[in-house]
Amino acid sequence: MDFDVVVIGAGPAGLSFARALSVGEAGAGQTPLRIALIESQPEATLASPAFDGREIALTHFSARVLRELGMWDRFPADAVSPLRDAKVLNGLSLHGMNIEHQHGNKDELGYLISNHLIRKAAYEAVKDSPNVTLICDAKVTDLRTDADGGQVTMADGNTLRASLVVAADSRFSAARRAMGISARMHDFGKVMMVCQMEHDEPHEHVAWEWFDYGQTLALLPMNGNRSSVVLTLPQHEMQPLEAMSAEAFNDAITARFARRLGDMRLTSTRHCYPLVAVYADRFVGKRFALMGDAAVGMHPVTAHGFNFGLKGADTLARGMLKARASGSDFASPAVLQAYESTHRRATLPLYLATHAVAKLYTSESLPSRVLRDAFLGIGQRLTPFKRLVAASLTGAH
Repeated sequence: MDFDVVVIGAGPAGLSFARALSVGEAGAGQTPLRIALIESQPEATLASPAFDGREIALTHFSARVLRELGMWDRFPADAVSPLRDAKVLNGLSLHGMNIEHQHGNKDELGYLISNHLIRKAAYEAVKDSPNVTLICDAKVTDLRTDADGGQVTMADGNTLRASLVVAADSRFSAARRAMGISARMHDFGKVMMVCQMEHDEPHEHVAWEWFDYGQTLALLPMNGNRSSVVLTLPQHEMQPLEAMSAEAFNDAITARFARRLGDMRLTSTRHCYPLVAVYADRFVGKRFALMGDAAVGMHPVTAHGFNFGLKGADTLARGMLKARASGSDFASPAVLQAYESTHRRATLPLYLATHAVAKLYTSESLPSRVLRDAFLGIGQRLTPFKRLVAASLTGAH
């Protein structure tokens, strides 16, 4: 089977990329690119993805792209929650660094939406794209590319050929390994639990990142007195929380938040994920590109995981479409290298800074505790610094 582009992985990044190529060519007077999306899950799972606990903080840039792709209007009206301000806390102190929406010259820093709703909207948008072929319940067994194109072989014996192969198959990408591309992988040795909870006290649509001693807590404000709660602990400390009854869990989380939001009550299932960050040493090869978490898998403290995946999809799609409109090869080394350099500039500084922040703010040594308080105090007093952070959160930079 011959296509112009084969995408491995129909997660949010892969789906968004396929949709971006399709939408970008609408009305351009060209024969639409033939795109194949290969996904290991059944199509029914893509159509009705289960709640997975994760709430995604979208920048204004991401919101604009989702609107352009026809995904935003597919979200339920009450499912998008404004993220007005952000607060960073350290230890037992009630004082920290406050990042307010005014610092980003916006009415809010961004928006919150459940990951499974993004996946559902992305699938529905792609299903409306007649030039995209979904191949589900499929396993890739062989992948190779050369100067002329790529060839993807699946477990059922079918072989797909294309001018470009794009891998968006998670931070543990098998396609990346098959292409011989190495990656920096940092296992933080901890587990992140995510769930939704109600609480007595209002959150005022302020997100919390609380580097407490012995644990890291995050609060992502949803509509009403509800929040997505994120707790990071070593595996052996997380296991008892996973096994607790809902009542015992409510008491435990209320105590971990020091009752700052009053009583807290579980309203969803609990989900745990290993905390592993990934950064590929290369994003491209011959007729090949990495996208989404396969290229950059961020620590969740940045709130930029899907934002970077969407930015990469937008960057590569625009570069390909521009080349095609000028009559050039959309998968040429020049197009792919431009994507790599642009996406690396957009992601590497924050990826490196994240490691420094995570190391400092999870260390339990006395010097680290003192430095943590000092840095937050300095940050709180430096308005230009807070504007820079706000610009990062809104997607202005």
